Amino acid sequence: MTPDRDGALPTPVEAVLSAQRAALDAATDAVRKGAVLPSRIEDAASVEVGGTPSEVVYTENKLELLRYEPLTDHQHPVPILIVYALINRPYILDLQPDRSVVRRLLEAGHDVYLVDWNEPSRLDQHLGLADYVTRYLDNCVDEVRDRSGRDAINVLGYCMGGTLSAIYAALYPAKVNALGLMATGLYFDDTGGVLELWGDDDYYDPRALTDALGNVPGEFLDVGFRVMDPVANAVTKYVRLYDRLENEDFVENFTRMERWLADGVDVAGEVYAEFVEEIYQANRLYENELVVDGRHVDVTAIDVPLLQIVGEYDNLVPPAASKPFNDVVGSDDVTTIEYPSGHVGLAMSTGSHRAVWPEVAEWFMEHSAPPALADVIGEGIERALGVDVETDVTVGDAGEVEIGVADDDHELARAVIPHDAAAIEAFLEDALGVDIGLEIGPEGIAVTVETDEGTTTTVVENVGEAIRTEVEEAVDDVDVAASYDLEDVEGIGPTYAGRLRAAGIDSVSELVVTDAERVADVAEASETLAAEWIERARALVGADGPVDAAG
Repeated sequence: MTPDRDGALPTPVEAVLSAQRAALDAATDAVRKGAVLPSRIEDAASVEVGGTPSEVVYTENKLELLRYEPLTDHQHPVPILIVYALINRPYILDLQPDRSVVRRLLEAGHDVYLVDWNEPSRLDQHLGLADYVTRYLDNCVDEVRDRSGRDAINVLGYCMGGTLSAIYAALYPAKVNALGLMATGLYFDDTGGVLELWGDDDYYDPRALTDALGNVPGEFLDVGFRVMDPVANAVTKYVRLYDRLENEDFVENFTRMERWLADGVDVAGEVYAEFVEEIYQANRLYENELVVDGRHVDVTAIDVPLLQIVGEYDNLVPPAASKPFNDVVGSDDVTTIEYPSGHVGLAMSTGSHRAVWPEVAEWFMEHSAPPALADVIGEGIERALGVDVETDVTVGDAGEVEIGVADDDHELARAVIPHDAAAIEAFLEDALGVDIGLEIGPEGIAVTVETDEGTTTTVVENVGEAIRTEVEEAVDDVDVAASYDLEDVEGIGPTYAGRLRAAGIDSVSELVVTDAERVADVAEASETLAAEWIERARALVGADGPVDAAG
Protein backbone atom coordinates (compact mmCIF):
# COMPACT_ATOMS: atom_id res chain seq x y z
CA MET A 1 0.00 0.00 0.00
CA THR A 2 1.15 3.52 -0.71
CA PRO A 3 1.64 5.90 2.23
CA ASP A 4 -0.42 9.09 2.34
CA ARG A 5 1.12 12.59 2.43
CA ASP A 6 1.95 12.28 6.13
CA GLY A 7 3.75 8.97 5.56
CA ALA A 8 1.06 6.86 7.20
CA LEU A 9 -0.22 3.71 5.55
CA PRO A 10 -3.96 3.68 4.70
CA THR A 11 -6.19 1.51 6.79
CA PRO A 12 -7.63 -1.67 5.26
CA VAL A 13 -11.02 0.04 4.96
CA GLU A 14 -9.49 3.01 3.16
CA ALA A 15 -7.65 0.67 0.79
CA VAL A 16 -10.87 -1.15 -0.05
CA LEU A 17 -12.71 2.12 -0.62
CA SER A 18 -9.90 3.40 -2.85
CA ALA A 19 -10.00 0.23 -4.95
CA GLN A 20 -13.77 0.53 -5.23
CA ARG A 21 -13.49 4.14 -6.35
CA ALA A 22 -10.91 3.17 -8.99
CA ALA A 23 -13.13 0.37 -10.25
CA LEU A 24 -16.13 2.67 -10.34
CA ASP A 25 -14.15 5.31 -12.26
CA ALA A 26 -13.00 2.70 -14.77
CA ALA A 27 -16.54 1.38 -15.19
CA THR A 28 -17.91 4.89 -15.60
CA ASP A 29 -15.21 5.64 -18.16
CA ALA A 30 -16.02 2.44 -20.05
CA VAL A 31 -19.75 3.24 -20.08
CA ARG A 32 -19.05 6.79 -21.30
CA LYS A 33 -16.76 5.57 -24.06
CA GLY A 34 -19.16 2.82 -24.98
CA ALA A 35 -21.83 5.48 -25.48
CA VAL A 36 -19.73 7.45 -27.95
CA LEU A 37 -18.30 4.41 -29.72
CA PRO A 38 -21.07 4.07 -32.35
CA SER A 39 -20.75 7.71 -33.40
CA ARG A 40 -16.95 7.43 -33.54
CA ILE A 41 -17.24 4.37 -35.78
CA GLU A 42 -19.62 6.30 -38.02
CA ASP A 43 -17.24 9.27 -38.12
CA ALA A 44 -14.33 6.98 -38.96
CA ALA A 45 -16.24 5.39 -41.82
CA SER A 46 -16.93 8.77 -43.42
CA VAL A 47 -13.53 10.38 -42.94
CA GLU A 48 -12.09 12.04 -46.05
CA VAL A 49 -8.49 12.21 -47.24
CA GLY A 50 -6.72 13.96 -50.11
CA GLY A 51 -9.29 16.74 -50.28
CA THR A 52 -7.28 19.47 -51.98
CA PRO A 53 -8.88 20.01 -55.42
CA SER A 54 -6.81 18.83 -58.37
CA GLU A 55 -7.14 17.69 -61.97
CA VAL A 56 -5.36 14.97 -63.92
CA VAL A 57 -3.32 16.70 -66.64
CA TYR A 58 -1.33 13.74 -67.98
CA THR A 59 -1.61 9.94 -67.92
CA GLU A 60 0.65 7.10 -69.02
CA ASN A 61 -0.07 3.46 -68.28
CA LYS A 62 -1.27 3.54 -64.64
CA LEU A 63 0.46 6.85 -63.87
CA GLU A 64 -1.53 10.03 -63.30
CA LEU A 65 -0.01 13.50 -63.09
CA LEU A 66 -2.08 15.78 -60.87
CA ARG A 67 -2.09 19.56 -60.86
CA TYR A 68 -3.58 21.21 -57.79
CA GLU A 69 -5.82 24.25 -57.94
CA PRO A 70 -3.94 27.37 -56.81
CA LEU A 71 -4.83 28.93 -53.47
CA THR A 72 -3.27 32.34 -54.18
CA ASP A 73 -3.91 35.01 -56.81
CA HIS A 74 -0.34 34.82 -58.09
CA GLN A 75 1.98 31.82 -58.29
CA HIS A 76 5.75 31.73 -58.35
CA PRO A 77 6.91 31.10 -61.90
CA VAL A 78 8.80 27.83 -61.32
CA PRO A 79 6.38 25.00 -60.43
CA ILE A 80 7.06 22.18 -57.98
CA LEU A 81 6.67 18.56 -59.08
CA ILE A 82 6.21 16.21 -56.12
CA VAL A 83 7.54 12.72 -56.86
CA TYR A 84 5.87 10.26 -54.54
CA ALA A 85 7.17 6.82 -53.55
CA LEU A 86 6.11 3.64 -55.34
CA ILE A 87 4.73 2.32 -52.01
CA ASN A 88 1.38 3.37 -50.47
CA ARG A 89 -0.83 6.18 -51.72
CA PRO A 90 0.30 9.81 -52.03
CA TYR A 91 -2.52 11.32 -49.96
CA ILE A 92 -0.26 11.16 -46.89
CA LEU A 93 1.00 14.46 -48.34
CA ASP A 94 -2.59 15.77 -48.34
CA LEU A 95 -4.07 13.97 -45.37
CA GLN A 96 -6.30 16.78 -44.12
CA PRO A 97 -6.33 20.58 -44.57
CA ASP A 98 -4.24 21.39 -41.49
CA ARG A 99 -1.77 18.57 -42.19
CA SER A 100 -1.23 18.81 -45.91
CA VAL A 101 2.18 19.33 -47.48
CA VAL A 102 0.41 20.11 -50.73
CA ARG A 103 -1.66 22.88 -49.13
CA ARG A 104 1.33 24.42 -47.37
CA LEU A 105 3.09 24.79 -50.72
CA LEU A 106 -0.05 26.10 -52.44
CA GLU A 107 -0.66 28.62 -49.65
CA ALA A 108 2.89 29.91 -50.15
CA GLY A 109 2.12 30.69 -53.79
CA HIS A 110 3.64 27.65 -55.48
CA ASP A 111 2.21 25.91 -58.53
CA VAL A 112 2.08 22.25 -57.43
CA TYR A 113 2.01 19.01 -59.42
CA LEU A 114 2.20 15.44 -58.07
CA VAL A 115 3.07 12.09 -59.63
CA ASP A 116 0.61 9.38 -58.55
CA TRP A 117 2.09 6.10 -59.79
CA ASN A 118 -0.99 4.05 -58.86
CA GLU A 119 -0.82 0.26 -58.71
CA PRO A 120 1.01 -1.79 -61.36
CA SER A 121 -0.69 -4.76 -62.96
CA ARG A 122 0.79 -8.19 -63.56
CA LEU A 123 1.82 -6.94 -67.01
CA ASP A 124 3.99 -4.23 -65.37
CA GLN A 125 6.20 -6.60 -63.36
CA HIS A 126 9.17 -6.04 -65.70
CA LEU A 127 9.20 -2.25 -65.31
CA GLY A 128 12.60 -1.19 -63.93
CA LEU A 129 14.41 1.95 -62.83
CA ALA A 130 14.89 2.97 -66.46
CA ASP A 131 11.12 2.89 -67.07
CA TYR A 132 10.28 4.91 -63.99
CA VAL A 133 13.07 7.50 -64.32
CA THR A 134 13.93 7.96 -67.99
CA ARG A 135 10.41 7.39 -69.30
CA TYR A 136 7.61 8.05 -66.83
CA LEU A 137 9.30 10.70 -64.68
CA ASP A 138 10.96 12.41 -67.62
CA ASN A 139 7.63 12.62 -69.44
CA CYS A 140 6.00 14.15 -66.35
CA VAL A 141 8.78 16.72 -66.04
CA ASP A 142 8.43 17.62 -69.71
CA GLU A 143 4.67 18.01 -69.29
CA VAL A 144 5.16 20.41 -66.37
CA ARG A 145 7.87 22.29 -68.27
CA ASP A 146 5.60 22.71 -71.27
CA ARG A 147 2.63 23.84 -69.19
CA SER A 148 4.71 26.36 -67.22
CA GLY A 149 6.94 27.56 -70.03
CA ARG A 150 10.05 26.94 -67.91
CA ASP A 151 13.24 25.24 -69.06
CA ALA A 152 13.75 23.78 -65.58
CA ILE A 153 11.33 23.05 -62.74
CA ASN A 154 11.54 22.30 -59.02
CA VAL A 155 11.39 18.67 -57.93
CA LEU A 156 10.46 17.44 -54.44
CA GLY A 157 10.82 13.70 -53.84
CA TYR A 158 9.48 11.76 -50.85
CA CYS A 159 11.12 8.54 -49.57
CA MET A 160 11.67 6.19 -52.53
CA GLY A 161 10.37 8.99 -54.76
CA GLY A 162 13.26 11.11 -53.50
CA THR A 163 15.74 8.45 -54.60
CA LEU A 164 14.14 8.38 -58.05
CA SER A 165 14.31 12.20 -58.10
CA ALA A 166 18.02 12.20 -57.25
CA ILE A 167 18.69 9.73 -60.07
CA TYR A 168 16.65 11.92 -62.40
CA ALA A 169 18.50 15.10 -61.43
CA ALA A 170 21.82 13.38 -62.13
CA LEU A 171 20.66 12.27 -65.58
CA TYR A 172 18.76 15.46 -66.52
CA PRO A 173 20.32 18.34 -64.53
CA ALA A 174 19.28 20.95 -67.11
CA LYS A 175 15.61 20.19 -66.47
CA VAL A 176 15.80 20.62 -62.66
CA ASN A 177 15.87 24.09 -61.14
CA ALA A 178 16.08 23.02 -57.48
CA LEU A 179 15.88 19.58 -55.84
CA GLY A 180 14.22 18.77 -52.52
CA LEU A 181 14.62 15.32 -50.96
CA MET A 182 12.35 14.36 -48.06
CA ALA A 183 13.10 11.31 -45.88
CA THR A 184 15.09 9.88 -48.77
CA GLY A 185 17.37 6.83 -48.67
CA LEU A 186 20.60 7.71 -50.47
CA TYR A 187 23.44 6.11 -48.52
CA PHE A 188 23.49 2.54 -47.17
CA ASP A 189 26.66 1.56 -45.40
CA ASP A 190 26.01 0.69 -41.76
CA THR A 191 23.67 3.64 -41.21
CA GLY A 192 21.57 1.95 -38.55
CA GLY A 193 18.38 1.63 -40.56
CA VAL A 194 16.31 -1.50 -39.93
CA LEU A 195 15.53 -1.91 -43.62
CA GLU A 196 19.21 -1.82 -44.46
CA LEU A 197 19.80 -4.67 -42.03
CA TRP A 198 16.91 -6.72 -43.34
CA GLY A 199 17.91 -6.07 -46.94
CA ASP A 200 21.54 -7.13 -46.43
CA ASP A 201 22.59 -9.43 -49.26
CA ASP A 202 23.86 -11.94 -46.69
CA TYR A 203 20.26 -12.60 -45.69
CA TYR A 204 17.98 -11.48 -48.47
CA ASP A 205 17.66 -12.06 -52.22
CA PRO A 206 14.91 -9.87 -53.72
CA ARG A 207 14.84 -11.97 -56.87
CA ALA A 208 13.56 -14.96 -54.89
CA LEU A 209 10.47 -12.91 -54.08
CA THR A 210 9.93 -11.34 -57.51
CA ASP A 211 10.58 -14.60 -59.36
CA ALA A 212 7.84 -16.23 -57.31
CA LEU A 213 5.26 -13.44 -57.22
CA GLY A 214 6.08 -11.06 -60.09
CA ASN A 215 5.12 -7.84 -58.36
CA VAL A 216 5.79 -7.33 -54.66
CA PRO A 217 2.44 -7.33 -52.80
CA GLY A 218 1.54 -4.27 -50.81
CA GLU A 219 0.53 -6.55 -47.92
CA PHE A 220 4.06 -7.99 -47.79
CA LEU A 221 5.55 -4.51 -47.48
CA ASP A 222 2.93 -3.42 -44.93
CA VAL A 223 3.69 -6.36 -42.62
CA GLY A 224 7.40 -5.65 -42.91
CA PHE A 225 6.97 -2.04 -41.85
CA ARG A 226 4.65 -2.95 -38.97
CA VAL A 227 6.99 -5.53 -37.41
CA MET A 228 9.78 -2.95 -37.32
CA ASP A 229 8.10 -1.72 -34.11
CA PRO A 230 5.52 -4.37 -33.20
CA VAL A 231 4.57 -3.02 -29.76
CA ALA A 232 3.91 0.50 -31.02
CA ASN A 233 2.09 -0.69 -34.13
CA ALA A 234 0.01 -3.48 -32.56
CA VAL A 235 -0.59 -2.37 -28.96
CA THR A 236 0.40 1.12 -27.90
CA LYS A 237 -1.43 3.11 -30.54
CA TYR A 238 -4.71 1.29 -29.87
CA VAL A 239 -4.40 1.92 -26.13
CA ARG A 240 -3.90 5.58 -26.96
CA LEU A 241 -6.97 5.48 -29.21
CA TYR A 242 -9.10 4.02 -26.41
CA ASP A 243 -7.88 6.64 -23.93
CA ARG A 244 -8.87 9.44 -26.33
CA LEU A 245 -12.01 7.90 -27.79
CA GLU A 246 -14.11 10.89 -26.70
CA ASN A 247 -11.87 13.27 -28.67
CA GLU A 248 -13.55 13.44 -32.07
CA ASP A 249 -10.62 15.19 -33.80
CA PHE A 250 -8.13 12.65 -32.49
CA VAL A 251 -10.24 9.72 -33.67
CA GLU A 252 -10.62 11.24 -37.15
CA ASN A 253 -6.87 11.90 -37.40
CA PHE A 254 -6.15 8.36 -36.19
CA THR A 255 -8.54 6.92 -38.76
CA ARG A 256 -7.01 8.87 -41.63
CA MET A 257 -3.58 7.60 -40.71
CA GLU A 258 -4.77 3.99 -40.36
CA ARG A 259 -6.54 4.21 -43.70
CA TRP A 260 -3.32 5.31 -45.38
CA LEU A 261 -1.25 2.61 -43.68
CA ALA A 262 -3.70 -0.07 -44.87
CA ASP A 263 -4.01 1.38 -48.38
CA GLY A 264 -0.84 -0.13 -49.78
CA VAL A 265 -0.09 -0.80 -53.43
CA ASP A 266 1.99 -3.46 -55.11
CA VAL A 267 5.44 -2.55 -56.45
CA ALA A 268 6.61 -3.64 -59.89
CA GLY A 269 8.94 -6.58 -59.39
CA GLU A 270 11.89 -5.44 -61.49
CA VAL A 271 12.15 -1.94 -60.03
CA TYR A 272 11.90 -3.41 -56.51
CA ALA A 273 14.69 -5.91 -57.19
CA GLU A 274 16.93 -3.29 -58.84
CA PHE A 275 16.31 -0.86 -56.01
CA VAL A 276 17.27 -3.39 -53.34
CA GLU A 277 20.26 -4.78 -55.24
CA GLU A 278 21.74 -1.60 -56.69
CA ILE A 279 20.92 1.07 -54.10
CA TYR A 280 20.37 -0.77 -50.80
CA GLN A 281 22.82 -3.64 -51.05
CA ALA A 282 25.55 -2.25 -53.34
CA ASN A 283 25.18 1.45 -52.38
CA ARG A 284 25.89 2.30 -56.04
CA LEU A 285 24.09 5.66 -56.08
CA TYR A 286 26.25 7.10 -53.31
CA GLU A 287 29.39 5.45 -54.68
CA ASN A 288 28.65 7.09 -58.06
CA GLU A 289 28.59 3.70 -59.76
CA LEU A 290 24.89 3.39 -60.64
CA VAL A 291 24.00 2.76 -64.29
CA VAL A 292 20.42 3.18 -65.54
CA ASP A 293 19.43 2.34 -69.10
CA GLY A 294 23.11 2.16 -70.06
CA ARG A 295 23.78 5.68 -68.69
CA HIS A 296 26.03 6.51 -65.76
CA VAL A 297 24.09 8.24 -63.00
CA ASP A 298 26.79 10.79 -62.21
CA VAL A 299 25.80 12.37 -58.89
CA THR A 300 28.43 15.07 -59.36
CA ALA A 301 26.20 16.36 -62.19
CA ILE A 302 23.63 17.36 -59.55
CA ASP A 303 24.79 20.97 -59.42
CA VAL A 304 21.42 22.56 -58.65
CA PRO A 305 20.39 23.84 -55.21
CA LEU A 306 19.69 20.84 -52.97
CA LEU A 307 17.47 20.64 -49.89
CA GLN A 308 17.44 17.59 -47.60
CA ILE A 309 14.50 17.23 -45.17
CA VAL A 310 15.20 14.50 -42.60
CA GLY A 311 13.53 13.19 -39.46
CA GLU A 312 15.75 12.91 -36.41
CA TYR A 313 13.82 9.87 -35.17
CA ASP A 314 13.19 8.27 -38.56
CA ASN A 315 13.86 4.54 -38.05
CA LEU A 316 12.98 3.74 -41.66
CA VAL A 317 15.39 6.21 -43.29
CA PRO A 318 17.58 7.62 -40.50
CA PRO A 319 19.47 10.87 -41.09
CA ALA A 320 22.67 8.87 -41.57
CA ALA A 321 21.10 7.31 -44.67
CA SER A 322 20.44 10.74 -46.20
CA LYS A 323 22.95 13.40 -45.15
CA PRO A 324 26.21 11.84 -46.46
CA PHE A 325 24.81 12.30 -49.97
CA ASN A 326 25.32 16.05 -49.53
CA ASP A 327 29.08 15.52 -49.70
CA VAL A 328 29.15 13.72 -53.06
CA VAL A 329 26.82 15.83 -55.21
CA GLY A 330 28.20 18.58 -57.40
CA SER A 331 26.11 21.37 -55.87
CA ASP A 332 27.71 23.99 -53.65
CA ASP A 333 24.25 25.15 -52.51
CA VAL A 334 23.11 22.46 -50.07
CA THR A 335 20.70 22.93 -47.16
CA THR A 336 19.59 20.36 -44.57
CA ILE A 337 16.50 20.66 -42.36
CA GLU A 338 16.55 18.08 -39.55
CA TYR A 339 13.43 17.95 -37.40
CA PRO A 340 12.67 15.78 -34.31
CA SER A 341 10.16 13.58 -36.08
CA GLY A 342 9.74 10.13 -37.55
CA HIS A 343 9.44 9.09 -41.19
CA VAL A 344 5.73 9.78 -41.60
CA GLY A 345 5.69 12.58 -39.03
CA LEU A 346 7.62 14.79 -41.44
CA ALA A 347 4.56 14.75 -43.68
CA MET A 348 1.67 14.93 -41.23
CA SER A 349 2.65 15.96 -37.70
CA THR A 350 1.40 19.26 -36.35
CA GLY A 351 4.94 20.26 -35.38
CA SER A 352 6.39 19.72 -38.84
CA HIS A 353 3.63 21.80 -40.42
CA ARG A 354 4.39 24.56 -37.96
CA ALA A 355 8.20 24.46 -38.14
CA VAL A 356 9.35 22.60 -41.26
CA TRP A 357 7.04 23.25 -44.18
CA PRO A 358 6.99 27.07 -44.02
CA GLU A 359 10.79 26.87 -44.21
CA VAL A 360 10.63 24.44 -47.14
CA ALA A 361 8.15 26.67 -48.97
CA GLU A 362 10.44 29.66 -48.42
CA TRP A 363 13.48 27.73 -49.66
CA PHE A 364 11.70 26.89 -52.89
CA MET A 365 10.56 30.52 -53.20
CA GLU A 366 14.13 31.72 -52.87
CA HIS A 367 15.10 29.42 -55.72
CA SER A 368 12.00 29.91 -57.86
CA ALA A 369 11.09 33.57 -58.17
CA PRO A 370 12.56 35.53 -61.06
CA PRO A 371 15.32 37.73 -59.65
CA ALA A 372 17.48 36.93 -62.66
CA LEU A 373 17.94 40.55 -63.71
CA ALA A 374 18.54 41.73 -60.15
CA ASP A 375 21.14 39.01 -59.68
CA VAL A 376 22.91 39.81 -62.94
CA ILE A 377 23.06 43.54 -62.20
CA GLY A 378 23.97 42.85 -58.58
CA GLU A 379 26.86 40.56 -59.48
CA GLY A 380 28.22 43.13 -61.94
CA ILE A 381 28.01 45.89 -59.33
CA GLU A 382 29.65 43.70 -56.69
CA ARG A 383 32.62 43.08 -58.98
CA ALA A 384 32.88 46.71 -60.08
CA LEU A 385 32.40 48.49 -56.76
CA GLY A 386 33.15 45.85 -54.11
CA VAL A 387 29.76 46.25 -52.42
CA ASP A 388 27.28 43.53 -51.52
CA VAL A 389 23.96 43.37 -53.37
CA GLU A 390 21.40 41.01 -51.84
CA THR A 391 18.04 40.04 -53.34
CA ASP A 392 15.14 38.33 -51.59
CA VAL A 393 11.91 37.36 -53.35
CA THR A 394 10.24 36.01 -50.20
CA VAL A 395 9.43 39.54 -49.03
CA GLY A 396 6.49 41.42 -50.49
CA ASP A 397 4.07 40.27 -53.16
CA ALA A 398 4.76 37.81 -55.97
CA GLY A 399 5.65 40.68 -58.32
CA GLU A 400 8.10 42.34 -55.94
CA VAL A 401 11.68 41.82 -54.83
CA GLU A 402 13.58 43.15 -51.81
CA ILE A 403 17.03 44.51 -52.65
CA GLY A 404 19.64 45.46 -50.08
CA VAL A 405 22.96 47.20 -50.78
CA ALA A 406 25.78 47.29 -48.22
CA ASP A 407 29.47 48.10 -48.08
CA ASP A 408 31.98 46.83 -45.53
CA ASP A 409 30.83 49.33 -42.91
CA HIS A 410 27.04 49.46 -43.07
CA GLU A 411 23.91 48.99 -45.16
CA LEU A 412 23.52 51.69 -47.78
CA ALA A 413 19.94 51.06 -48.88
CA ARG A 414 17.14 48.51 -48.75
CA ALA A 415 13.68 48.53 -50.30
CA VAL A 416 10.91 46.33 -51.63
CA ILE A 417 10.34 47.32 -55.23
CA PRO A 418 8.43 46.06 -58.28
CA HIS A 419 10.23 43.19 -59.98
CA ASP A 420 10.86 44.87 -63.29
CA ALA A 421 13.96 46.12 -65.04
CA ALA A 422 13.37 49.85 -64.71
CA ALA A 423 12.61 49.67 -60.99
CA ILE A 424 15.66 47.51 -60.19
CA GLU A 425 18.07 49.60 -62.21
CA ALA A 426 16.71 52.90 -60.89
CA PHE A 427 16.92 51.74 -57.27
CA LEU A 428 20.53 50.60 -57.61
CA GLU A 429 21.57 53.72 -59.52
CA ASP A 430 20.01 55.96 -56.86
CA ALA A 431 21.43 53.93 -53.94
CA LEU A 432 24.99 53.99 -55.32
CA GLY A 433 25.03 57.25 -57.28
CA VAL A 434 26.04 55.48 -60.52
CA ASP A 435 24.78 54.88 -64.02
CA ILE A 436 24.23 51.24 -65.04
CA GLY A 437 24.18 49.78 -68.52
CA LEU A 438 23.46 46.25 -69.74
CA GLU A 439 24.51 44.56 -72.95
CA ILE A 440 24.00 40.97 -74.08
CA GLY A 441 27.18 39.43 -75.47
CA PRO A 442 28.29 35.99 -76.63
CA GLU A 443 30.02 35.23 -73.31
CA GLY A 444 27.28 36.47 -71.01
CA ILE A 445 25.76 39.73 -69.79
CA ALA A 446 28.03 42.79 -69.74
CA VAL A 447 27.26 45.15 -66.86
CA THR A 448 28.69 48.65 -67.18
CA VAL A 449 28.91 50.81 -64.06
CA GLU A 450 29.73 54.48 -64.58
CA THR A 451 30.90 56.56 -61.59
CA ASP A 452 32.64 59.93 -61.19
CA GLU A 453 35.95 58.07 -61.19
CA GLY A 454 35.33 56.27 -64.47
CA THR A 455 33.58 53.34 -66.10
CA THR A 456 33.94 49.64 -65.24
CA THR A 457 32.53 46.80 -67.30
CA THR A 458 32.26 43.23 -66.03
CA VAL A 459 30.84 40.19 -67.78
CA VAL A 460 28.52 37.88 -65.86
CA GLU A 461 29.07 34.46 -67.40
CA ASN A 462 27.23 31.14 -67.28
CA VAL A 463 23.88 32.78 -67.91
CA GLY A 464 21.29 30.25 -69.13
CA GLU A 465 19.19 30.80 -72.22
CA ALA A 466 16.06 31.51 -70.19
CA ILE A 467 17.83 34.20 -68.15
CA ARG A 468 19.44 35.61 -71.29
CA THR A 469 16.00 36.03 -72.88
CA GLU A 470 14.69 37.58 -69.69
CA VAL A 471 17.56 40.06 -69.62
CA GLU A 472 17.08 40.90 -73.31
CA GLU A 473 13.45 41.74 -72.58
CA ALA A 474 14.52 43.66 -69.49
CA VAL A 475 16.96 45.78 -71.49
CA ASP A 476 14.13 46.66 -73.84
CA ASP A 477 12.02 47.66 -70.84
CA VAL A 478 14.82 49.87 -69.53
CA ASP A 479 15.18 51.52 -72.91
CA VAL A 480 11.43 52.18 -72.95
CA ALA A 481 11.55 53.67 -69.46
CA ALA A 482 14.51 55.87 -70.37
CA SER A 483 12.53 57.38 -73.27
CA TYR A 484 10.16 59.17 -70.90
CA ASP A 485 10.56 62.46 -69.01
CA LEU A 486 8.77 63.26 -65.78
CA GLU A 487 6.51 65.60 -67.71
CA ASP A 488 5.25 62.60 -69.70
CA VAL A 489 3.39 61.43 -66.61
CA GLU A 490 -0.13 62.82 -66.64
CA GLY A 491 -0.51 65.42 -63.88
CA ILE A 492 3.19 66.31 -63.58
CA GLY A 493 3.85 69.72 -65.11
CA PRO A 494 7.06 71.76 -65.18
CA THR A 495 6.62 73.00 -61.61
CA TYR A 496 6.14 69.57 -60.05
CA ALA A 497 8.85 68.10 -62.29
CA GLY A 498 11.31 70.78 -61.15
CA ARG A 499 10.63 70.04 -57.49
CA LEU A 500 11.06 66.32 -58.05
CA ARG A 501 14.36 66.78 -59.91
CA ALA A 502 15.63 69.08 -57.20
CA ALA A 503 15.04 66.25 -54.73
CA GLY A 504 16.99 63.76 -56.89
CA ILE A 505 13.99 62.12 -58.60
CA ASP A 506 15.20 62.77 -62.13
CA SER A 507 13.34 60.19 -64.21
CA VAL A 508 10.21 58.11 -64.58
CA SER A 509 12.23 55.05 -63.53
CA GLU A 510 13.20 56.70 -60.24
CA LEU A 511 9.64 57.86 -59.65
CA VAL A 512 8.47 54.25 -59.90
CA VAL A 513 10.57 53.14 -56.93
CA THR A 514 9.94 56.13 -54.67
CA ASP A 515 7.20 55.87 -52.04
CA ALA A 516 4.20 58.17 -52.32
CA GLU A 517 4.87 59.92 -49.01
CA ARG A 518 8.31 61.14 -50.12
CA VAL A 519 7.05 62.14 -53.58
CA ALA A 520 4.25 64.15 -51.99
CA ASP A 521 6.64 65.82 -49.57
CA VAL A 522 9.24 66.96 -52.11
CA ALA A 523 6.68 67.93 -54.77
CA GLU A 524 4.48 69.74 -52.22
CA ALA A 525 1.45 67.76 -53.36
CA SER A 526 -1.10 65.50 -51.70
CA GLU A 527 -0.14 61.88 -51.06
CA THR A 528 -3.15 60.75 -53.08
CA LEU A 529 -1.94 62.69 -56.11
CA ALA A 530 1.59 61.37 -55.64
CA ALA A 531 0.28 57.80 -55.58
CA GLU A 532 -1.56 58.45 -58.84
CA TRP A 533 1.66 59.74 -60.45
CA ILE A 534 3.52 56.60 -59.37
CA GLU A 535 0.83 54.31 -60.79
CA ARG A 536 0.87 56.23 -64.10
CA ALA A 537 4.68 56.06 -64.15
CA ARG A 538 4.54 52.31 -63.64
CA ALA A 539 2.10 52.04 -66.54
CA LEU A 540 4.54 53.93 -68.77
CA VAL A 541 7.47 51.76 -67.72
CA GLY A 542 5.52 48.62 -68.56
CA ALA A 543 4.34 49.91 -71.96
CA ASP A 544 5.51 48.33 -75.21
CA GLY A 545 6.36 51.68 -76.73
CA PRO A 546 5.80 55.43 -76.34
CA VAL A 547 2.24 56.42 -75.58
CA ASP A 548 0.39 59.69 -75.51
CA ALA A 549 0.90 61.09 -72.01
CA ALA A 550 -2.54 62.62 -72.09
CA GLY A 551 -4.28 59.38 -73.03
